[in-house]
Amino acid sequence: MDSGEDSFIQLPCPSGLEDGCLAATPEQLRQEIERCKELCTALEQDHAKLQMAKEAVEQRTQELRKEGELLHKNLEQQMSLKRDEERSCQVDVFLAEEENNRLKQEKQVLKKKLEEVRKRVLCEDAVMMLPTLPEKKMVFKGLATNKEDMNKLMLTPLIRYPLLGGSALITFEKAEVAQRIIEVKEHMVELSYGEELEELDRCRVRVQAAPVDILLPSALEIGLTRSSRSILLSDLPSLGISEEALLDKLELFFSKTKNGGGEVESREFLDDSGQVVLTFAEDGVAGPLIARGHIQVLIGKGKYKLKISPCMSGDITNLQLCPAPALLLPQDRPALGDPRRAG
Repeated sequence: MDSGEDSFIQLPCPSGLEDGCLAATPEQLRQEIERCKELCTALEQDHAKLQMAKEAVEQRTQELRKEGELLHKNLEQQMSLKRDEERSCQVDVFLAEEENNRLKQEKQVLKKKLEEVRKRVLCEDAVMMLPTLPEKKMVFKGLATNKEDMNKLMLTPLIRYPLLGGSALITFEKAEVAQRIIEVKEHMVELSYGEELEELDRCRVRVQAAPVDILLPSALEIGLTRSSRSILLSDLPSLGISEEALLDKLELFFSKTKNGGGEVESREFLDDSGQVVLTFAEDGVAGPLIARGHIQVLIGKGKYKLKISPCMSGDITNLQLCPAPALLLPQDRPALGDPRRAG
């Protein structure tokens, strides 16, 4: 029986007993009692079902309450973790910004140090490599009077200027000397030698001085670059063989790894110095050979000690020109010989 239905059933009185059923027979009363018992049993069953449903509802309510409390607790924990993560992220961002600023400052300092080291290396590289460069015998004539000038190299330019026949180009160290000669304009130059010559035997030429604009280098800077794959071989023996034959023997020797070499990419014989440049195909071969300085090379039936030096190439990085005092002396009329002179 459903809980929504009415469990109380009104039974009709037996026929003839409509007035309060006072005149019911015992049999009818017994039937009525049985019917009431059945009705009571049905009511008890309904009550038991309702009690079970109530208990189920209460149990489900407790379960939902527990689930709600657990969800609330989990939500609070998640929100707490999220707040902690946000605070941690803020701290990390702050620390990252400080670290970034510190690294930027260190980068600037390292850039300055690197620039200083590069400048120092450019200045000292040539001096450091002097012991490894090929030896060449040279004779210096002159006397150094100033100790400060001993580390300086002074070069005198060789002037090449197109001249007409019968003309001479003269340069001076000081512009005042050239200016005085130009102001005089005409000059008579004695070409004959000897003071006892007769007047008719003397040879003179009349010349006029004219200014000439010549640009000479006043400052020259050359940047040296060391090749990472090439070596310079010097102290080569004179074997009486051709240059190609010598290059073949050197390439064969230095192409073997047991000799410290590797695959040779190119070779070149320098005619002006009698030296050989070998270029390897890979990096890391030239460096150890240069560090050795010398090596015994088997050429033909003999062994020869060759010097190994770094291969340097230079480019002009700075060239400054300035006008030099000079004058042109063209002849007024032909003279004996050709008095062209360059200095």
